[in-house]
Amino acid sequence: MVTVRPPTPGPAATPGPDSRTDRARRKGSLVRRISAPDRPRSSVRLLCALLLVMTGGAMATTATAAADRDRGAPAVGLDRVVPAPASVSPGGAPYEIGPDTGIRVPDTREGRRIGDRLAEVLRPSTGYELPVGTRPGRGGITLKLGAGPAELGDEGYRLRSSAAGVTISARTHAGLFHGVQTLRQLLPAAVERDSEQPGPWTVAGGTVTDTPRYAYRSAMLDVSRHFFTVEQVKRYIDQLAMYKINKLHLHLSDDQGWRLAIDSWPRLAEYGGSTQVGGGPGGHYSKADYREIVDHAASRYLEVVPEIDMPGHTNAALASYPELNCDGIAPPLYTGTEVGFSSLCVGKEITYDFVDDVVRELAELTPGRYLHIGGDEAHATEHADYVAFMERAQAIVTKYGKTVVGWHQLTGADPVPGAIAQYWGTTGTEEEVVAAAKSGTPIVLSPANRSYLDMKYDENTPLGLSWAGYVEARQSYDWDPGSYLQGAPADAVLGVEAPIWTETLSTSDHIEYMAFPRLPGIAELGWSPAETHDWEDYRQRVALQGPRWEALGVDYYRSPQIPWPGE
Repeated sequence: MVTVRPPTPGPAATPGPDSRTDRARRKGSLVRRISAPDRPRSSVRLLCALLLVMTGGAMATTATAAADRDRGAPAVGLDRVVPAPASVSPGGAPYEIGPDTGIRVPDTREGRRIGDRLAEVLRPSTGYELPVGTRPGRGGITLKLGAGPAELGDEGYRLRSSAAGVTISARTHAGLFHGVQTLRQLLPAAVERDSEQPGPWTVAGGTVTDTPRYAYRSAMLDVSRHFFTVEQVKRYIDQLAMYKINKLHLHLSDDQGWRLAIDSWPRLAEYGGSTQVGGGPGGHYSKADYREIVDHAASRYLEVVPEIDMPGHTNAALASYPELNCDGIAPPLYTGTEVGFSSLCVGKEITYDFVDDVVRELAELTPGRYLHIGGDEAHATEHADYVAFMERAQAIVTKYGKTVVGWHQLTGADPVPGAIAQYWGTTGTEEEVVAAAKSGTPIVLSPANRSYLDMKYDENTPLGLSWAGYVEARQSYDWDPGSYLQGAPADAVLGVEAPIWTETLSTSDHIEYMAFPRLPGIAELGWSPAETHDWEDYRQRVALQGPRWEALGVDYYRSPQIPWPGE
């Protein structure tokens, strides 16, 4: 979020998702193409394969080798999942999913949906029918709603496994859903494949009791610098849900593109959304598209937090409507990556008509509690004008029943009571932010040198930026949100977020390569108790996710800091 040189544009975003099998087939070539550390290993594998052929051996394909590695694996330890559970009590006989296993669910629409989703994941790989029903019984997999102690709260769960079956108990549907994500990780990685595998499908015996540290656990996707289709956003939502992320922050507008149709200002999307970084075709979401994203996120227990950035980062809007400019002249559309040069005209009353219309329509579309108004890098706006604008913008958001969220510059403009400031600095020492936290402003932490997923891993990373430094897996994971803001009370921290900006990212493969393995680490900081934080333990646990990502066709960076299986 500082001035950077324009990147070489990547290929245009693909129009929709591929199957797991297709993506797995392509995955190896993409990783070899963009990951310098993998090239030497590829050469070694080739040499070994040639030697095997010379001695009468058979060379397996990359996909087959991966399947061989994760099939028939021993039961995953209850404490080997990501995020780390709050409490684990291992012991007793394991449970093995078999042809007679059924899934019993609460007699509610959401309960049935959670069970159906679990069955959809397990059926292709196990080959079992796994009927889903509400009839009481014993054995199999049981989801129990309204059960468990009060301390499980709104998102916690208890998972018990024994030879008789697996039971996930929770006070809410969200808790049941999170428990199901843990169950997936307790099964061999091959369970994620979309073709039948040999198993066995064993869940270790014992009890997991789990509840989140923070209520706000978010990831941000920038769809303004490069546009991503509905299906691509839904794919990312599914990946976030696996790690118990519960917010999707969508950066819907910026200098390079306006991505949501607004009926009262139609040129915002039609013209302002017609391009992107590098001059590609851009795109925008219809209101039906946006509702589809919101509904898909809700089905995975993520709340969408939409962002309309203002008064800066607004060139797409200024280009669409001349009257929003102080001189009444629309600038050209912008496809570069500079920041800080644009501003709505604070002195014009039509500016606030514009803000009111946009916020009203967005609030009507968004069932969640939050609406993000940006507020960062408004370098073209005088400070007094910035304060005046943010005061009126916050009042408009509040009028339409939403909680204001803004980047941490909001703390210099008198946040309204209840407003949330999102910190993206790199030191944790900014006086205005600390003072706001002391005064009761909740803070969401997304320090750029820790949680920005678009920062390069090292100097050889072919994607991303490096203005906040290089951010390897340990750098991203090894910090404590509770003590990060120096001098601020720990309870001022509402949660954490992992943003991914897309100046250099234009495909789902790009997003996945930059998000994994760092995203699960940020998710763990948001979910797991502080006392479970341990880099040496985490690197062993996240290594087990590698075969799972391969089974799902997720491209990821093979960080040399993590002991990936087979490497």
